Amino acid sequence: MRVVDIMSQRPVTIELDDKLVTVKEIFDRMKFHHLLVVEEGALIGIVSDRDLLRALSPYIGSSVENPRDLATLNKRVHQIMSRKPITLPPDADLGEAITLLLDHSISCIPIIDARSRPVGILSWRDVLRALKGNAP
Repeated sequence: MRVVDIMSQRPVTIELDDKLVTVKEIFDRMKFHHLLVVEEGALIGIVSDRDLLRALSPYIGSSVENPRDLATLNKRVHQIMSRKPITLPPDADLGEAITLLLDHSISCIPIIDARSRPVGILSWRDVLRALKGNAP
């Protein structure tokens, strides 16, 4: 089985200078946990919901929220993203993807074309769904 057969297509992307308030709004509305960071269309990083939680004040939205807490929403994506993510091409074998997920303790792999443009994202959940579907 190839990665292209089970990856989530049309990944959501953000840019280096997007504010964390934008990232928070996307994660609040959507049911996924990773955003791909692009510059001129090419993948340069990844931001997870966990990265966002670490970067934001835990008091946002609470009764003790203050201007300093709200200021954390003005940080930029480039300040919290993971750079140089591990990637695969769409025609990679599922076994290779599983090995990368396990060996690097990561929860997703951006899938990129020959020009480093994101074409999908493969999460461990995608892998489990595919394996469940192939189970006898």
